[in-house]
Amino acid sequence: QHIGAYTARLDDDHTITFIDTPGHAAFTSMRTRGAQVTDIVVLVVAADSRVMPQTEEAIDHARAAGVPIVVAITKMDLSSANPDHIKQDLANHHVLVEDWGGEVLCAEVSSITGEGVQDLLEKILLQAEVMELGAYPDKPAKGTVLEGKIDPRRGTVTNVLIQDGTLRLGDYFVVGQYSGRVRVLHDENENRLEEAGPGMPAQILGASGVPEAGDSFYSVSGEQEAREIE
Repeated sequence: QHIGAYTARLDDDHTITFIDTPGHAAFTSMRTRGAQVTDIVVLVVAADSRVMPQTEEAIDHARAAGVPIVVAITKMDLSSANPDHIKQDLANHHVLVEDWGGEVLCAEVSSITGEGVQDLLEKILLQAEVMELGAYPDKPAKGTVLEGKIDPRRGTVTNVLIQDGTLRLGDYFVVGQYSGRVRVLHDENENRLEEAGPGMPAQILGASGVPEAGDSFYSVSGEQEAREIE
């Protein structure tokens, strides 16, 4: 398992990028990195279970990073689903959802039937609106590495979340202790891109080495680089 990033496109032209961090207890460091590069943490808890140690850990990571939480209670299609148990457990960890008198947004969803998914997306957008999140697409790109690896066919592959600015084909960049030039740019579905703007996950070919997850990424446009050389 690894951190992956995926973009959901809504009917009203809004997009939300999700960073998927594994829930297994062995993946503590990945959840830590995930909380550090996100604006909102979506805490996913199964309605037929209870709050587990890794869920408590995710709450701690979100608090340490100063990131607000939106709760998604899943598996609501099951006859054994009991969302009130989950809300009680969360309250015991000082996460009080709105219908229990708190300020944490909560959606009850099912990935099987699709129940509540639209409600979850709308609550994420509402939280983002309250936070007045924004970015500047006209600037050079700035982001964070989600994963770096060597592909036998393509060479160094770097998965990056663009957090500000826009990355374009041909841009020079610095990532961690390495540098390079964007030779190929893909989205999370391996579709070729000409550019990637704020909030987009991007897969980049062209780094001189394999960066570490969590490394900072900065780009310089090809035109700017040419001017500096002159």
